[in-house]
Amino acid sequence: MDKAPPVTERSPMTLSATLVLASGNPGKLREFAQLLAPLGMQVRPQSDFAVPEVEETGLTFVENALLKAREASRVSGLPALADDSGLEVDALDGAPGIYSARFAGEPKSDARNNTRLLEALAEVPEGRRTARYWCVLVFLRHAEDPVPIIVQRSWEGEILAHPRGEGGFGYDPLFWLPDQGLSVAELPAAEKNRLSHRGRALQALVERFRGGDKAP
Repeated sequence: MDKAPPVTERSPMTLSATLVLASGNPGKLREFAQLLAPLGMQVRPQSDFAVPEVEETGLTFVENALLKAREASRVSGLPALADDSGLEVDALDGAPGIYSARFAGEPKSDARNNTRLLEALAEVPEGRRTARYWCVLVFLRHAEDPVPIIVQRSWEGEILAHPRGEGGFGYDPLFWLPDQGLSVAELPAAEKNRLSHRGRALQALVERFRGGDKAP
């Protein structure tokens, strides 16, 4: 997993009431809106500003998140929050990784991605199906922000042989949490937000805001 570069200290500022989320994924928008609402922050999707989808040419989660955040901020004129996340499966040498959303090709499809993952692991026995979700968040005050805030968190689990649950999105029906005895898709939304790679990354971002790396 790539490491985030250090972020320099910033002068204190107050949190912005509105930011643009550099994503068209409705599941991500819903999760971010739920997590940031208690702070009085409104999250608007990049589709509200006709932000074009950025070609993710980066070789790491960090590089791709930066590309998306800069474009969303440039077009919208607002502070931008970008998420780049994915699934790493040990038995597949870390795949699908940065290609998680397009694992089964275009157009992107959660159902087809899940099917391809199950096919790739068909001969892998229980106990060797360990995996983790990664989430990298990048926050930019403006499009040319030279010192973005970058945080990342992971979430350990295993890949099931069959999907379970109706909630969540992406690979959630296949991602098993041994400590909870549930798939991510079976978790209540509030519990997922508390435990997940994305929820904990966002909490870490909020702590960065409170510690001096403030949003405008």
